[in-house]
Parts: sequence; structure tokens; C-alpha cells
Amino acid sequence: MPVIFERPTLMQRAMPWFQGFDGPLAFVVFMLAGIGLLTMYSSGYDHGTRFMDHGRNMLIAGFIMFVVAQVPPQRLMSFAVPLYVLGVTLLIAVAIFGITKKGARRWINVGVVIQPSEILKIAVPLMLAWWFQKREGQLRPLDFLVAGALLLLPVGLIIKQPDLGTALLVLAAGVSVIFFAGLSWRLIVPPVLLGLIAVLLLIIFESDLCASGVRWPLLHDYQQQRICTLLDPWRDPLGKGFHIIQGMIAIGSGGVLGKGYMQGTQTHLEFIPERTTDFIFAAYSEEFGLLGNLILLGAFLFLVLRCLAIAMEAPTLFARLLAGAITMIFFTYAFVNMGMVSGILPVVGVPLPFISYGGTAMVTLGLGLGMLMSIAKSKRLIQS
Repeated sequence: MPVIFERPTLMQRAMPWFQGFDGPLAFVVFMLAGIGLLTMYSSGYDHGTRFMDHGRNMLIAGFIMFVVAQVPPQRLMSFAVPLYVLGVTLLIAVAIFGITKKGARRWINVGVVIQPSEILKIAVPLMLAWWFQKREGQLRPLDFLVAGALLLLPVGLIIKQPDLGTALLVLAAGVSVIFFAGLSWRLIVPPVLLGLIAVLLLIIFESDLCASGVRWPLLHDYQQQRICTLLDPWRDPLGKGFHIIQGMIAIGSGGVLGKGYMQGTQTHLEFIPERTTDFIFAAYSEEFGLLGNLILLGAFLFLVLRCLAIAMEAPTLFARLLAGAITMIFFTYAFVNMGMVSGILPVVGVPLPFISYGGTAMVTLGLGLGMLMSIAKSKRLIQS
């Protein structure tokens, strides 16, 4: 009797590629992407091809996420050392013969112009997670010192460019890996207390420290000006303080329900600088108001909590540390961007995830999401 084999349908052949994807994480990412497209259409409709380019960048990031999600965490670990070495090598090359724009040397031409510091946002936590995985069960204080050196080398090179915003993101991701690996609270609390005391003293003696002619050690002049402008943006309302003042005006004028979609006067009369990139949160707040901000904050909070849940359930130390670090990257991106636009943090040029325009940052987000999806898939495959 002949045996008849049924050919699998296209859907049946495609299902294994999507099996194990984390549904709640995918949902909140699509929600944030939708908010990003709506906001970009309004804030950038008279800004060339920003909306179309933003959609293209999202598709590229989605493709990268899908591809990386197919790579198991054990395979991801093998890329840690090569990616870290490549990133640091490119940073050194930038310091020697990089491209300078607006007083900052952050780019290099390798056939195409790239910004190597973006690679380190993923390469550093990947490398540190690899290091602690190799030392699992035999951690010594020296191992934490080595991890600190691996972190401070690229952070120092990025600060030298100078690029304080990216340096903060890389530092936050690296410190989170070291903390999750078991760093004692006794080593964390003292520098945090010193930082809080420094901020308090800065607020108290702001008039003396920010007086004309006073120069702070270790910081560039523009970095000092950003901090002084944060403390008193009205000292130069048409110059250094213009960004912060206009951002706060736009957020406040939105009220509870906002002025309405496409009705933001601060946005469309071009009072908000960089309204499609760093200050897009001000444009969003003006049109959607407090209610829209609560929805956006809720979405980011859900994203962070879901990523932490994936990290806690990860099957290996490497996967847990990597997922925790990527979660910290998302949190730092959102917190710093909203904080600087609202006038509670200095302006450092950090985009709002999925909302702000930017190709390199979107690719970095897609890569991080792909790694989280890979870790989530590996947990489900082990359980099944």
C-alpha cells in the first residue's frame, strides 16, 4: 500500500523560526514602535524624509532582532572576545586618525563612516558576561578588578572623544554586569554617597562654581556649561539654556490631555531644537499631554520589568548577566533622555528608545532585543 507524505505548508515551515519568542516583550516593543512612528510623523513631517527613514531603520532593527534571536546564547558567548577586541581597536583608531565633527572625534571611515563607540554598548556587557561565566564558582576580588579594567578602557576612550552620553550608557551596562555578578554592596554605597554629596554641594555653591572664569578639573568647558545650565537655564535663555527651557515649555503646555495630534505649536513652529532626535519627548508630551506620558512611561516600565523577568529565568550565568545588562541599557536610554528633556539631568545627547530618529542607535536596540529573545527562547527549549 503506497504511503503518502503531505508536504508541510509555508506556515508550518516558518513556525519553528518564531517558536519560543517572548510574546509580552514583542507586544510592548511593537507598541513603542507604533508610538515612535506616530510621533515621528508629526514632529518630522516637514523635516525631509525623517519619517520614511525612521520606518526603514525600524525594519532593519526588526530584521536584526529576528536573525540574532535564532542564535543560541552559547553561540553568542563565542562572539564576546572578538567583538570587544574589534570595538576597542576601532576606538584607538578613532583617537589616532578619526573624523572630527563639531569638535568631537567619534567617527572613522572604513569604507563607510561608522561610530565605533556604538559597538561597545553591546560588546562591553557581552565581554563582561563572558568573563564572569568563565570564572563561575571561583570568583576572587582580582576577577572584579579585571572586569573593572575591561570596562574602564573603552569608557575612557569614549570620554576622550568626547562623548559623555555614550560613555554613560556603556558604563551603566558594564557596572550592571559587575553588580549582578556579585559585587558587594559595601563597595557600591560609598561612591554613591560621594556622588550625592557632590551634587548637594554643587547645588548649594552653584553661584560660585558657575561664575565666569571658574574652570572645573576633568571636565571639558562644554560639559561644565551643560551642568551649570541645568542648575540655572535662565542664565543664558537664548543660548546654552534654550534647549532645556523650550523642552520644559513644550511639556508643560501639553497639560493633561495634550494639544492634540499634529497640533503642537512649540513643535511645528520649530521652537523645540532637535525635535526628531534628542528632544522628541518634548514634542510627544506637547501633543499627548500627561495622559500620553503616563502611557509611554508605563510601556517603558513594562519593557524593563519583562526584560528583568527574562534575566531572572535565564538558564546560565552568562545569559542572566547579559540580559540584565541589556535591560539596564534600555532603562538608562529612557531615563536619561526623559530626564534631560524635563530639565532634571544635563543634556548629553541620548536618544529615546524606538521614538527618536537614529539609525545606529536603532540597530543597537535591535541587536539587544535579539539577544533577549534568544535567551527567552533558550529557557523555553530547556523547559520543554
